[in-house]
Amino acid sequence: MSNQTGESGQTRPKKKLIINAFVEMCSGHQSPGLWRHPSDQSHNFTSVQHWVELAKLLESAKFHGIFIADVLGGYDVYRNSLIPAIVSGAQWPVNEPLSVVPAMAAATKSLGFGVTVSTSYEAPYHLHRRLATVDHLTNGRLGWNIVTSYLDSAARNIAGREKQVAHDERYEQAEEYLRVMYKLFASSWRDDAVVLDREKGVYTDPEAVRQINHEGKFFSVPGPAIVQPTPQRVPLLLQAGTSKAGKLFAAQHAEAIFVSSHAPQVCAKNIAEVRQLAREKFGRDGNKIKVLSLVTPILGRTEEEAKEKLADYRKYASTEGALALFGGWTGMDLSKYGDDEELREVESNAVRSTVDAYARFSPPGSKWTKHTVAEHVSIGGNGPIIVGTAEQVADGLEAWINEADVDGFNFGYALFPGSFQDIIDLLLPELRKRGLFWDDYAVPGGTYRENFYGAQGQKYPFEEHIASKYQWKAGVPSEEHKIPE
Repeated sequence: MSNQTGESGQTRPKKKLIINAFVEMCSGHQSPGLWRHPSDQSHNFTSVQHWVELAKLLESAKFHGIFIADVLGGYDVYRNSLIPAIVSGAQWPVNEPLSVVPAMAAATKSLGFGVTVSTSYEAPYHLHRRLATVDHLTNGRLGWNIVTSYLDSAARNIAGREKQVAHDERYEQAEEYLRVMYKLFASSWRDDAVVLDREKGVYTDPEAVRQINHEGKFFSVPGPAIVQPTPQRVPLLLQAGTSKAGKLFAAQHAEAIFVSSHAPQVCAKNIAEVRQLAREKFGRDGNKIKVLSLVTPILGRTEEEAKEKLADYRKYASTEGALALFGGWTGMDLSKYGDDEELREVESNAVRSTVDAYARFSPPGSKWTKHTVAEHVSIGGNGPIIVGTAEQVADGLEAWINEADVDGFNFGYALFPGSFQDIIDLLLPELRKRGLFWDDYAVPGGTYRENFYGAQGQKYPFEEHIASKYQWKAGVPSEEHKIPE
């Protein structure tokens, strides 16, 4: 399966895949209950060394980066209770992700760090300071996975609301939030503002720092930014969300989008729509929006060995933890339904359509109960598992490239760090043999953006990206660079 073909049937140039490890500052992450496995170390997530060793392992194998998920509340929809998540350890407890990144960066030189941070519960001025600081400390290896959050439990605890702000309003707020962030990152300080003139005693040129004076519907931020320009000016911008509002947001702002669905056919249309919107509405090259799909490979040196591993993992998977995660992702409490109840025949349209999407590519005649859903979610979460030899898994990945036009993968784990070690030992050599993965970083010691695009010197967003319009370039007087609204 070495040829890659587009919709027209014509052969495309072979892609060099972008490969990230997908983790969260918790145990198990997308595979609740697997912390019980004797070979799993994910429960050590509170240790700095745990993350430093992972970063060193991934960089030695030339992974592009670590993609760090996050949530700001517990999964309490299932059984209308947090207890299933507490007992099973389903993304609970969970630590803040940005804090450990500088430690991982200090132990590496080229690995990137994509960190999930919400626009819903933190003042942009404060978040700019946190992200800018880490972009400095990583020497430009930070990515920001922009989310608007999805758990009502976060809204109750952080904002004092019973429920989240409505979906489309969250995206309207996020749109303004991004414009404030662009102003703080790129317009408040000129590229060459810091002069360090020891003879004259001038640290920063006062003519090269200005207020942003943002006044909007949601935010009032006078500025100036408190942190000097960072190596990337703006972190690499990642985004996950395929609603109508989410696609429009991604088409304008995202440099990469993260998708999670159980089959390439499910997300292919959304991917094509985002790229089309980017071209037609925002004048961007849609192919520069890189798409990363969640996949959890279960690898063996033989197909039988891989299947044995999966059977072993299933012994430890938590049904209650899986249903807690499903409830948080979908807002649906499957405890209301009987053990043998076919969910595609229940009264709730939302439950029926969601389970239909899961079941779309299952064998004819299969029954989908809440236990079927739990088994589906309990290893690999909301993405597919691909089980087999390196050759079989690589074939599966190529199907995603050909059918959905993805550019790379966020690889989830069943066991930490064993799943990543299997990927390194078995899968990456096969991908290299097929010309699908690099032998070394395109820009050793470079920024996340440079290595993400394989383009030396591409430290800042592309000229066509909206963020570039905000950049106050070296030597330009303030009156010649008006801050965009």
